[in-house]
Amino acid sequence: MDYIALNVPYADEEQAGILIAELADYPFESFETVDGVLKAYIPQERLADCREQVDGLLARYGVVGSYTFIEAQNWNAPWERDFPAVDVEGRLLIRAPFHEAASAGGMEVVVTPRMSFGTGHHATTWLMARAVLDLGVAGRRGLDMGSGTGVLAIVAAKCGAAYVDAVDIDDWADGSCRENIAANGVAEQITPLLGDVRRIAGRSYDFILANINRNILLADMPAYAAALTPGGDLLMSGFLEQDVPAITGAAAKLGLKPVAVETRDGWMLVHVKKVS
Repeated sequence: MDYIALNVPYADEEQAGILIAELADYPFESFETVDGVLKAYIPQERLADCREQVDGLLARYGVVGSYTFIEAQNWNAPWERDFPAVDVEGRLLIRAPFHEAASAGGMEVVVTPRMSFGTGHHATTWLMARAVLDLGVAGRRGLDMGSGTGVLAIVAAKCGAAYVDAVDIDDWADGSCRENIAANGVAEQITPLLGDVRRIAGRSYDFILANINRNILLADMPAYAAALTPGGDLLMSGFLEQDVPAITGAAAKLGLKPVAVETRDGWMLVHVKKVS
Protein backbone atom coordinates (compact mmCIF):
# COMPACT_ATOMS: atom_id res chain seq x y z
CA MET A 1 0.00 0.00 0.00
CA ASP A 2 1.32 3.43 -0.95
CA TYR A 3 1.00 6.33 1.48
CA ILE A 4 1.00 10.11 1.37
CA ALA A 5 2.73 12.17 4.06
CA LEU A 6 1.16 15.54 4.82
CA ASN A 7 3.94 17.85 6.09
CA VAL A 8 2.79 20.84 8.15
CA PRO A 9 5.21 23.30 9.84
CA TYR A 10 3.92 24.26 13.30
CA ALA A 11 4.68 27.14 15.65
CA ASP A 12 4.82 25.23 18.94
CA GLU A 13 3.82 21.95 20.61
CA GLU A 14 0.38 23.28 21.49
CA GLN A 15 -0.39 24.03 17.85
CA ALA A 16 0.93 20.61 16.82
CA GLY A 17 -1.40 18.95 19.32
CA ILE A 18 -4.38 20.91 18.07
CA LEU A 19 -3.61 20.03 14.45
CA ILE A 20 -3.26 16.34 15.31
CA ALA A 21 -6.63 16.41 17.08
CA GLU A 22 -8.28 18.08 14.08
CA LEU A 23 -6.63 15.83 11.47
CA ALA A 24 -7.61 12.72 13.44
CA ASP A 25 -11.16 13.25 12.15
CA TYR A 26 -9.88 12.24 8.71
CA PRO A 27 -8.39 8.89 7.59
CA PHE A 28 -4.84 9.67 8.71
CA GLU A 29 -3.33 6.57 10.30
CA SER A 30 -0.45 8.04 12.29
CA PHE A 31 1.33 11.24 13.22
CA GLU A 32 4.83 12.30 14.19
CA THR A 33 6.66 15.59 14.76
CA VAL A 34 10.13 16.01 13.31
CA ASP A 35 12.17 19.24 13.56
CA GLY A 36 9.13 21.52 13.78
CA VAL A 37 7.13 19.70 11.11
CA LEU A 38 4.02 17.65 11.80
CA LYS A 39 3.86 14.60 9.53
CA ALA A 40 0.47 12.96 9.06
CA TYR A 41 0.28 9.69 7.12
CA ILE A 42 -2.69 8.58 5.04
CA PRO A 43 -3.22 5.80 2.46
CA GLN A 44 -2.92 7.34 -1.00
CA GLU A 45 -6.32 6.02 -2.02
CA ARG A 46 -8.03 7.81 0.89
CA LEU A 47 -6.56 11.27 0.37
CA ALA A 48 -8.74 12.26 -2.58
CA ASP A 49 -11.85 11.89 -0.42
CA CYS A 50 -10.74 14.52 2.09
CA ARG A 51 -7.97 16.66 0.62
CA GLU A 52 -10.16 19.70 0.02
CA GLN A 53 -11.45 19.60 3.61
CA VAL A 54 -7.95 19.08 5.02
CA ASP A 55 -6.53 22.00 3.07
CA GLY A 56 -9.41 24.15 4.31
CA LEU A 57 -8.73 23.10 7.90
CA LEU A 58 -5.07 24.05 7.61
CA ALA A 59 -5.99 27.40 6.08
CA ARG A 60 -8.19 28.18 9.10
CA TYR A 61 -5.11 27.77 11.30
CA GLY A 62 -2.95 29.87 9.00
CA VAL A 63 -0.63 27.03 7.98
CA VAL A 64 0.13 25.41 4.65
CA GLY A 65 0.89 21.73 4.18
CA SER A 66 2.79 19.90 1.47
CA TYR A 67 2.19 16.34 0.33
CA THR A 68 4.89 13.71 -0.23
CA PHE A 69 4.34 10.37 -1.94
CA ILE A 70 5.81 7.36 -0.11
CA GLU A 71 6.31 4.11 -2.01
CA ALA A 72 5.71 0.98 0.01
CA GLN A 73 8.84 -0.74 -1.28
CA ASN A 74 11.00 2.01 0.21
CA TRP A 75 9.86 1.60 3.82
CA ASN A 76 11.75 -1.49 4.83
CA ALA A 77 15.40 -0.34 4.96
CA PRO A 78 15.04 2.77 7.16
CA TRP A 79 12.64 1.00 9.53
CA GLU A 80 14.99 -1.93 10.03
CA ARG A 81 17.91 0.44 10.54
CA ASP A 82 16.16 2.53 13.19
CA PHE A 83 14.05 -0.08 14.98
CA PRO A 84 14.90 -0.12 18.71
CA ALA A 85 14.13 -3.04 21.00
CA VAL A 86 11.05 -2.65 23.21
CA ASP A 87 11.54 -3.73 26.84
CA VAL A 88 8.27 -4.27 28.71
CA GLU A 89 9.11 -3.95 32.42
CA GLY A 90 11.82 -6.58 32.12
CA ARG A 91 9.10 -9.18 31.51
CA LEU A 92 9.17 -9.20 27.72
CA LEU A 93 11.66 -8.10 25.07
CA ILE A 94 10.44 -7.28 21.56
CA ARG A 95 13.49 -7.12 19.34
CA ALA A 96 14.86 -7.45 15.84
CA PRO A 97 17.30 -10.25 14.95
CA PHE A 98 20.25 -7.85 15.20
CA HIS A 99 19.50 -6.90 18.84
CA GLU A 100 20.97 -8.69 21.85
CA ALA A 101 18.81 -11.60 23.00
CA ALA A 102 16.76 -11.52 26.20
CA SER A 103 18.38 -12.83 29.36
CA ALA A 104 18.09 -16.54 30.08
CA GLY A 105 14.51 -17.51 30.77
CA GLY A 106 13.12 -14.17 29.62
CA MET A 107 10.22 -14.02 27.18
CA GLU A 108 11.06 -12.44 23.86
CA VAL A 109 9.47 -11.82 20.48
CA VAL A 110 11.87 -11.53 17.57
CA VAL A 111 10.50 -9.65 14.57
CA THR A 112 11.88 -8.47 11.26
CA PRO A 113 9.66 -5.42 10.77
CA ARG A 114 8.78 -4.22 7.30
CA MET A 115 7.21 -0.85 8.01
CA SER A 116 6.03 1.57 10.66
CA PHE A 117 4.84 5.15 10.83
CA GLY A 118 4.78 7.54 13.71
CA THR A 119 6.29 8.03 17.11
CA GLY A 120 3.35 6.26 18.74
CA HIS A 121 4.45 2.83 17.56
CA HIS A 122 6.62 1.84 20.47
CA ALA A 123 4.42 3.45 23.15
CA THR A 124 1.28 1.70 21.94
CA THR A 125 3.08 -1.60 21.37
CA TRP A 126 4.43 -1.38 24.93
CA LEU A 127 0.99 -0.62 26.36
CA MET A 128 -0.73 -3.42 24.48
CA ALA A 129 1.99 -5.99 25.13
CA ARG A 130 1.93 -5.27 28.87
CA ALA A 131 -1.84 -5.59 28.88
CA VAL A 132 -1.63 -8.98 27.16
CA LEU A 133 0.89 -10.18 29.76
CA ASP A 134 -1.59 -9.32 32.51
CA LEU A 135 -4.84 -10.28 30.75
CA GLY A 136 -4.77 -14.03 31.31
CA VAL A 137 -5.09 -15.23 27.71
CA ALA A 138 -4.03 -18.85 28.32
CA GLY A 139 -6.46 -21.24 26.67
CA ARG A 140 -8.52 -18.40 25.18
CA ARG A 141 -9.32 -17.56 21.55
CA GLY A 142 -8.08 -14.17 20.34
CA LEU A 143 -7.93 -11.66 17.53
CA ASP A 144 -5.09 -9.24 16.72
CA MET A 145 -6.83 -6.66 14.54
CA GLY A 146 -4.49 -4.52 12.46
CA SER A 147 -1.78 -7.01 13.32
CA GLY A 148 1.08 -5.47 11.34
CA THR A 149 4.21 -7.50 11.99
CA GLY A 150 2.23 -9.83 14.27
CA VAL A 151 3.89 -8.75 17.52
CA LEU A 152 0.78 -8.79 19.72
CA ALA A 153 -0.50 -12.06 18.26
CA ILE A 154 2.88 -13.63 18.99
CA VAL A 155 2.89 -12.29 22.57
CA ALA A 156 -0.58 -13.74 23.11
CA ALA A 157 0.47 -17.10 21.67
CA LYS A 158 3.56 -17.20 23.89
CA CYS A 159 1.28 -16.45 26.85
CA GLY A 160 -0.69 -19.59 26.03
CA ALA A 161 -3.59 -18.39 23.86
CA ALA A 162 -5.37 -21.31 22.21
CA TYR A 163 -5.29 -19.53 18.86
CA VAL A 164 -5.14 -16.00 17.48
CA ASP A 165 -6.41 -14.66 14.17
CA ALA A 166 -4.07 -11.89 12.91
CA VAL A 167 -5.89 -9.57 10.50
CA ASP A 168 -4.30 -6.78 8.47
CA ILE A 169 -5.36 -5.01 5.30
CA ASP A 170 -1.83 -4.49 4.00
CA ASP A 171 -0.14 -7.26 2.01
CA TRP A 172 3.33 -6.18 3.22
CA ALA A 173 2.18 -6.51 6.83
CA ASP A 174 0.55 -9.87 6.10
CA GLY A 175 3.78 -11.22 4.62
CA SER A 176 5.81 -9.92 7.55
CA CYS A 177 3.39 -11.45 10.04
CA ARG A 178 3.67 -14.86 8.37
CA GLU A 179 7.46 -14.72 8.52
CA ASN A 180 7.52 -13.63 12.14
CA ILE A 181 5.07 -16.19 13.52
CA ALA A 182 7.09 -18.94 11.84
CA ALA A 183 10.37 -17.55 13.20
CA ASN A 184 8.91 -17.43 16.72
CA GLY A 185 7.60 -21.00 16.59
CA VAL A 186 3.91 -20.12 17.00
CA ALA A 187 2.60 -20.78 13.48
CA GLU A 188 0.21 -23.47 14.75
CA GLN A 189 -1.50 -20.99 17.08
CA ILE A 190 -1.81 -17.98 14.75
CA THR A 191 -3.73 -17.64 11.50
CA PRO A 192 -2.88 -14.55 9.40
CA LEU A 193 -5.85 -13.17 7.46
CA LEU A 194 -5.36 -10.54 4.76
CA GLY A 195 -8.23 -8.06 4.69
CA ASP A 196 -10.30 -5.69 6.80
CA VAL A 197 -12.83 -6.18 9.58
CA ARG A 198 -15.09 -8.16 7.24
CA ARG A 199 -12.70 -11.10 7.67
CA ILE A 200 -13.97 -11.66 11.22
CA ALA A 201 -17.66 -11.95 10.27
CA GLY A 202 -19.14 -15.06 11.87
CA ARG A 203 -16.10 -15.64 14.10
CA SER A 204 -16.01 -15.37 17.88
CA TYR A 205 -13.22 -14.41 20.24
CA ASP A 206 -12.56 -14.32 23.97
CA PHE A 207 -10.25 -11.33 23.57
CA ILE A 208 -9.57 -8.78 20.84
CA LEU A 209 -6.46 -6.62 20.50
CA ALA A 210 -6.84 -3.59 18.23
CA ASN A 211 -3.83 -1.27 18.01
CA ILE A 212 -4.87 0.83 15.02
CA ASN A 213 -6.13 4.42 15.12
CA ARG A 214 -9.16 6.31 16.36
CA ASN A 215 -11.09 6.46 13.10
CA ILE A 216 -10.81 2.76 12.33
CA LEU A 217 -11.59 1.81 15.92
CA LEU A 218 -14.76 3.89 15.93
CA ALA A 219 -15.87 2.52 12.57
CA ASP A 220 -15.14 -1.13 13.37
CA MET A 221 -16.04 -1.32 17.07
CA PRO A 222 -19.55 -2.71 16.39
CA ALA A 223 -17.94 -5.65 14.58
CA TYR A 224 -15.56 -6.20 17.49
CA ALA A 225 -18.45 -6.18 19.97
CA ALA A 226 -20.42 -8.66 17.86
CA ALA A 227 -17.43 -11.02 17.69
CA LEU A 228 -16.68 -10.94 21.44
CA THR A 229 -17.98 -13.76 23.59
CA PRO A 230 -19.75 -12.83 26.86
CA GLY A 231 -17.06 -11.86 29.33
CA GLY A 232 -14.66 -11.15 26.48
CA ASP A 233 -12.05 -8.40 26.60
CA LEU A 234 -11.43 -5.67 24.01
CA LEU A 235 -8.12 -3.79 24.26
CA MET A 236 -7.71 -0.74 22.02
CA SER A 237 -4.76 1.59 21.44
CA GLY A 238 -3.28 3.81 18.75
CA PHE A 239 -4.93 7.11 19.76
CA LEU A 240 -4.23 10.18 21.89
CA GLU A 241 -5.61 11.34 25.23
CA GLN A 242 -8.14 13.68 23.66
CA ASP A 243 -9.64 10.73 21.77
CA VAL A 244 -10.47 8.70 24.89
CA PRO A 245 -14.01 10.12 25.39
CA ALA A 246 -14.96 9.21 21.82
CA ILE A 247 -13.57 5.67 22.24
CA THR A 248 -15.15 5.02 25.64
CA GLY A 249 -18.44 6.63 24.56
CA ALA A 250 -18.70 4.37 21.50
CA ALA A 251 -17.87 1.35 23.64
CA ALA A 252 -20.57 2.23 26.18
CA LYS A 253 -23.21 2.44 23.45
CA LEU A 254 -22.30 -1.12 22.46
CA GLY A 255 -22.67 -2.41 26.02
CA LEU A 256 -18.93 -2.70 26.60
CA LYS A 257 -18.03 -1.90 30.19
CA PRO A 258 -14.86 0.02 31.15
CA VAL A 259 -12.04 -1.89 32.85
CA ALA A 260 -8.97 0.35 32.57
CA VAL A 261 -7.43 3.33 30.80
CA GLU A 262 -3.63 3.43 30.53
CA THR A 263 -1.23 5.99 29.09
CA ARG A 264 2.38 6.13 27.89
CA ASP A 265 4.10 9.10 26.22
CA GLY A 266 0.74 10.69 25.44
CA TRP A 267 -0.65 7.56 23.77
CA MET A 268 -3.57 5.70 25.30
CA LEU A 269 -4.97 2.22 25.87
CA VAL A 270 -8.62 1.54 26.69
CA HIS A 271 -9.69 -1.86 28.03
CA VAL A 272 -13.41 -2.71 27.98
CA LYS A 273 -15.32 -5.94 28.59
CA LYS A 274 -18.48 -7.48 27.13
CA VAL A 275 -20.56 -8.44 30.13
CA SER A 276 -23.49 -10.13 28.37
